[in-house]
Amino acid sequence: MSGASDYYVPHEAKWPIVGSIGLFVFFMGFANWLNGRVLGRELFIAGSIILIVMMFGWFGTVIKESEAGTYSPQVDTSFRMCMMWFIFSEVMFFGAFFGALFYARTFSGPWLGGEGGGGADVTNAVLWAGHDYMWPSDGPADIAGKWSPMGWFGLPLINTLLLLTSGVTCTIAHHAIKEDNRKKMVRWLAATVALGFIFVGLQAFEYYEAYAHLNLKMSSGIYGSTFFMLTGFHGFHVTMGAIMLLVVMMRGMKGHFTSKNHFAFEAAAWYWHFVDVVWLGLFVFVYLF
Repeated sequence: MSGASDYYVPHEAKWPIVGSIGLFVFFMGFANWLNGRVLGRELFIAGSIILIVMMFGWFGTVIKESEAGTYSPQVDTSFRMCMMWFIFSEVMFFGAFFGALFYARTFSGPWLGGEGGGGADVTNAVLWAGHDYMWPSDGPADIAGKWSPMGWFGLPLINTLLLLTSGVTCTIAHHAIKEDNRKKMVRWLAATVALGFIFVGLQAFEYYEAYAHLNLKMSSGIYGSTFFMLTGFHGFHVTMGAIMLLVVMMRGMKGHFTSKNHFAFEAAAWYWHFVDVVWLGLFVFVYLF
């Protein structure tokens, strides 16, 4: 094993192959489950279990190596670069869904309604005569029947305030560990985690309201699909971020991290602030306008 002055290269690492097998089983099961094939759900569950075991094992190994002083400053730089590229990939992920939303609202929707030139008037007259485009829309065929869009006031506004507050509490916790005040870090991280899970709980209740009282579903045309894809994936990311911060908090309770060695905290904090920024975009472009 390399010393702390060298670039650490792990030997006989089993977790990458375990993770690859888990991802293969997970997605194969998920695809078969969606298509009603035999053993689809069972493979999906098996893949999920393998991935959870992999994450506990792999992250546990990294934590032990970090606490043992195995990593050099060069390894720390590599971790930071990896996290930056990961967050960049997440930006592109959400950028694709925001792009779909903007395209539907700005180009394809008005075009089907006869606006924008380039033969749009012909398409409207021949295919969708009389269709008057207006957002939010489920499309010219009115496939979803009677439904109502989700307003910005109420739960969405409360969730916005919760996430903005969680960004503040996370920053306070970060400054605490930079001052080697671990108890203060744990307290403010606990507040951040609580706010994150409250957000997820309120979003689940919002979905219940959408289905039960607004008749707003994934099948509600372009509005329903973009609404649930954007907010649903964001809710998943909030859940993952809250779990990451919960692990960091528990490590802090065990005496981990110092003012000079706390990258795991910084990585989770970067991710959390990214989730906050994405939600602001969602609140403005999905709920407000």
